[in-house]
Amino acid sequence: MGYILRAIDETETIKISAAITTDVVEEATKIHKLSKTTSAALGRVLTAASIIGSWQKNEKDSITLSINGDGPAGRIVATCKNDGFVKGYVTNPTADLPIRESDGKIDVSGIVGKGNLTLVMDTGMKKPYTGTVNLTTGEIAEDLAVYFLQSDQVPSAVGLGVLVDVDYSIKAAGGFIIQLMPDATEEQISKLEENLKNLPSVTSILDEYHDAEKLIEILMKDINFKILEKREITYKCNCSREKVEDAIISVGPKEIEEILREDKKAEVSCYFCDKVYNFDESDLERMLKKAKDINKNRDVIIQDNF
Repeated sequence: MGYILRAIDETETIKISAAITTDVVEEATKIHKLSKTTSAALGRVLTAASIIGSWQKNEKDSITLSINGDGPAGRIVATCKNDGFVKGYVTNPTADLPIRESDGKIDVSGIVGKGNLTLVMDTGMKKPYTGTVNLTTGEIAEDLAVYFLQSDQVPSAVGLGVLVDVDYSIKAAGGFIIQLMPDATEEQISKLEENLKNLPSVTSILDEYHDAEKLIEILMKDINFKILEKREITYKCNCSREKVEDAIISVGPKEIEEILREDKKAEVSCYFCDKVYNFDESDLERMLKKAKDINKNRDVIIQDNF
């Protein structure tokens, strides 16, 4: 289980959230059998989604962060509800790249490639809010900072880190997002910029302290702040057999009839937890009946409206 701390400076013009997500990323690594590079990439996305998800107002509000690159990893997705449950997946979980020779770091930008970052916020309105920006580095943290500036017009600093051990277990994971409000003074901005300039790597801080409050203290050196909230976060998938059945029914009678004709069974794997759901011929026939009933009722409603 991980956690997130939300804090603010004494003038309430600098907002900061810091997360420790080591257990969350470790769980994802085990479930999806990730390589060292996809562990680092998905871990960063899970951390960012957890932080942004904690900003939502209502318990059922959710956000989905997706990195759609042309690199070997394929699509990287994480979704988090305001209840502290986060989950994610990588299209090609075993994709891997050598350590970068230039700086000795895991090659996240290489595994991601070029593409775009999309953030979807579902707050219960008829249509969720969606924002997209082009990837500038593929390192994810920098790309998120660009997103906040371009989509929300909020200057931000983002740091995300995942330290993968030699046995591919997660030694440390976490990160931070700092956002400046319009009333932030030049003095505050200068102090913050100096702290960020002198900041060691996020992974080195996480590895040494495993403490979100310590991370905030380092980031906010010489700036008074107070902790507003602590939230626990857990990797958890809420899939169920019933939800998968509903998804199959929603594709419509024609498609279910085709499955029955060709295979007489269906096997569906959950993207987020790799759980497999099997449906036999009798299951499919029952779902086909439900799909036909739904279509029939829909036709009646349409006719009544004309």
